[in-house]
Amino acid sequence: MLPQRLFLIFLGFCLFGLAQDSRQVKLEQQKLRLQQEIKQINQLLFTNKKEKKSALEEVEDLAVKINTRQRLIRVMNEQANRLTQRINANQRLIEQSRKELAALKEDYAQMILRSYQSKSEKSRLMFLFSSEDFLQAYKRSQYLKQYAQFRKKQGESIEEKTQILQTLNIELAKQKEQKASLLKENKALQVAFEKERISQKSLVQSLKKKERSLQAKIQKKQKQTAAIEKEIQRLIRAAIAASNKAAGRGKSAEFALTPEAKLISKNFIANKGKLPWPVEKGVVIQGFGTQTHPVVKTTKIKSNGVTIATPKNTEVRTVFDGLVMNIISYKGSNPTVLIQHGNYITAYTNLSEVYVNKGDKVKAKQTIGRVFSNPETGKSELKFSVFKNTTPVNPRGWVYRL
Repeated sequence: MLPQRLFLIFLGFCLFGLAQDSRQVKLEQQKLRLQQEIKQINQLLFTNKKEKKSALEEVEDLAVKINTRQRLIRVMNEQANRLTQRINANQRLIEQSRKELAALKEDYAQMILRSYQSKSEKSRLMFLFSSEDFLQAYKRSQYLKQYAQFRKKQGESIEEKTQILQTLNIELAKQKEQKASLLKENKALQVAFEKERISQKSLVQSLKKKERSLQAKIQKKQKQTAAIEKEIQRLIRAAIAASNKAAGRGKSAEFALTPEAKLISKNFIANKGKLPWPVEKGVVIQGFGTQTHPVVKTTKIKSNGVTIATPKNTEVRTVFDGLVMNIISYKGSNPTVLIQHGNYITAYTNLSEVYVNKGDKVKAKQTIGRVFSNPETGKSELKFSVFKNTTPVNPRGWVYRL
């Protein structure tokens, strides 16, 4: 049996290791996802050499990749730090184990020496026969048995201690190898990141002289986006008013739901965080809410949804069962499909084709159209939004790993 103190130390180390391993598994999963995201960004934003992007678009695309690479570097740094903690803890335990093993061996050697000095059968018999009475002889007999058992346990303890030490040494070598590989990978990542950062800085510098015209372009694009979002809000309010009128209710900011619509709404909420992506492949290039533009820092960009870059000719699919509430073709912009899921609405903007009609019932993952591909830049982008009644909510909280 191992000494109690050693057992507790080893148990604590194992528990610490399990906690660390659990976090390392999550970090490794994050790392693989981010690496896949960078691969998709390269495929979707940086492989179309024939199509000429403006300098502004190049900077915006670089900002997406740099941001993702920064997240990947943070994850890998945490992995390296946690490996360092494991290695240091392992080294401390190995040192402690070596000291305790040396002490065990020293004690055992002394015990063997003493045993050797009195090992003869004659010595043992004399030890028993020199007893004053039967009780003392019995006690001496028991002592000899216990001494023999103790010797056996000490031998087993040394064997177990040696095995633990060997296991720790193997684990330590493995961890050092993992850390070396991770640091090498991280170094290559840092080099790529620095190149992209310098390239972005150079592009931004070249655009400084055009800041006013760029600001005007960005504002024009934001104005168009705001107009589409305003139209979406108007149509949702109109649908809410119609549902309340049909239900014989007064004015309300929420849908008057039928029993079927209530069930769909309940199921939609139950699947929060688990909804499928609106496209099979893609990467988020613009997030939800108000953000500073990556080039013109004095300009804010606002979005009621997320923008997803996709491969060309990608089909769009609904994220949940619902009803096609409306199809918008607003002032020369590409179509938007609005799908109602009880008192929630999902919007799919910038389609080149629409496969459904107003009033159609749709199922989760049913294709409803195709993403528009810009012939000049070669980029395909879908804007995806989620509304609770008329209030926009962040789709990242609803769609799985968005």
